[in-house]
Amino acid sequence: MKVDLAIVNAQVFNTFSKRFEKKNVFIVKDKFYYITADEIDNCQAAEVVDAKNQYLIPGLMDIHMHIESSMTSPSIFSEAVLTHGVTTVIADAHEIANVFGMEGLEAFFSQPSAMDIFYAIPSSVPSTTPELETTGGFIGVEEVKQLLEHPKVMALGEAMNFNGIVNEPDSLIRQILRAVQAERPLMPLEGHVPRVSGLELSMFLYAGITADHTHQSPESIYEKITNGMFLEFQKKSITTENMRVIVENDFYEYMAIITDDVMADDLLEGHLDANVRLAILSGMPAEKAIYCATYTPARRMGFQDRGAIVPGFKADFLLLNDVESFEIGAVYKDGKLVYTQGDGIKYPAAKPNFPEHFYHSLHCRALTTEDLRFKVKVSEKAVVNVIKISEVGTFTEHVQQEVRVADGFLDWESSGLALIVVMERYGKTGGIAYGFVDKALYEKGAVATTWAHDHHNLMVMGTSLEDIIAAQKQLLDMQGGYVVVQGGDVQAVCPLPVGGIISDAPIQELGAQLMEVRQAMSRLGYRNSNEIMSFSTLSLPVSPVIKITDKGMMNVRSHMMIPLIEGEQL
Repeated sequence: MKVDLAIVNAQVFNTFSKRFEKKNVFIVKDKFYYITADEIDNCQAAEVVDAKNQYLIPGLMDIHMHIESSMTSPSIFSEAVLTHGVTTVIADAHEIANVFGMEGLEAFFSQPSAMDIFYAIPSSVPSTTPELETTGGFIGVEEVKQLLEHPKVMALGEAMNFNGIVNEPDSLIRQILRAVQAERPLMPLEGHVPRVSGLELSMFLYAGITADHTHQSPESIYEKITNGMFLEFQKKSITTENMRVIVENDFYEYMAIITDDVMADDLLEGHLDANVRLAILSGMPAEKAIYCATYTPARRMGFQDRGAIVPGFKADFLLLNDVESFEIGAVYKDGKLVYTQGDGIKYPAAKPNFPEHFYHSLHCRALTTEDLRFKVKVSEKAVVNVIKISEVGTFTEHVQQEVRVADGFLDWESSGLALIVVMERYGKTGGIAYGFVDKALYEKGAVATTWAHDHHNLMVMGTSLEDIIAAQKQLLDMQGGYVVVQGGDVQAVCPLPVGGIISDAPIQELGAQLMEVRQAMSRLGYRNSNEIMSFSTLSLPVSPVIKITDKGMMNVRSHMMIPLIEGEQL
């Protein structure tokens, strides 16, 4: 028997018994050929690796994630996540699509990658409607039909428009769902279903959506799974109480471990492997956690060639030094060694290639002092509507607060609130929207970004008029990214010059810049388990309960607009 690679004396994970067994694994070209406990006397192997009782498991598969959340390109991302044992991803590239439409998707699709990157069709470009948010790109029914023909497309990306799915039979998202069901009836339809239960959950399922990746509770897990919904667990849902529901009800077949979003600085420390470790620490047996990060995601997406160590499947696998700690000793892709413990993250052989105009995509004017002064009719105090953030997660509350009026203008700088401004940046309308945020910044300063989900307009928030203007200017000068300003001085920057959402710098450099931004935000008093995502999703009009776009503040469920000053329109 001639083979290209033999891994001997390994504890091999059997997907179907969910147990480890001491075996030898033989690989021909890029596929598993033979797995056996027997010695093969006449085996001629071009290379033999003695695993010395290391644990051999399939390569990890992340079926719900966004490369743009790591603020990098597919090529750079691929090299980074391979070091964490991830060999296949399904990427929903709706961020680059919101900025550049089909051109942005093609720029992603065409990039070379060391790992296997497949794609989900962005179903939410925009996440709501053009009347509620302005985007650079648009994905409609015709674009979806074109993408259905692409060989890298495996699923429909998360459907997010709650109102359109539940209350509007002829909405764009419902049209997209019907088109996919007609053209590709077996294609998985991914959903964004936060805090939805009862009849409304049934409406989502009736529309064809069969998966959810949002923040779960023990109650939502039981209700959704027993109603036939497949659940994808990102970090914030991997808790002891949630894993207990999975374990006690033997729900492993109906779930997968995913990432959704991993910031560039966090990517230096871990990716899907970190969430597998967390699941084990939270009470899920290690063998079941491996199963839910390899085989159930492969089955969910319809793969017939990966997710298990069996003959004919792709030879994507990891050698673990220890199962419980999930310590990765080596990573193999297509039967080739691509990472050994201790190796650094490689930069792609060629710099990621994007069209030149992707680097010049901010088309809005500089803010002025007059833009940030609000004349009101009342003489002493005005009631303003406020977005209240929480210290964990991205959900918000709608509250109201009285703000002093001085000389006919709102004295917001002394109110304890932060002013948030969203500017249309694609050169289409020039619109500006305003809001107030509570529990955001406790010091004088400002934070600005173009990485504002999902429309990625320019967003700046601050407690000082001068700092807001300085932060917005810096953002325009560097053509997008993240900026923190205090006392007129720039404290931290993370340039994202590709469409205002992506860097082509090495991931180590990008991660260090983002960490500096995170630390500078913390010094201003921003308190959240993920400062970057918390701020960036204040502009996401499908995430409960109140958010802001370039059109204004709105109730996420009803899509009713909320004025800055109660009873007055600016």
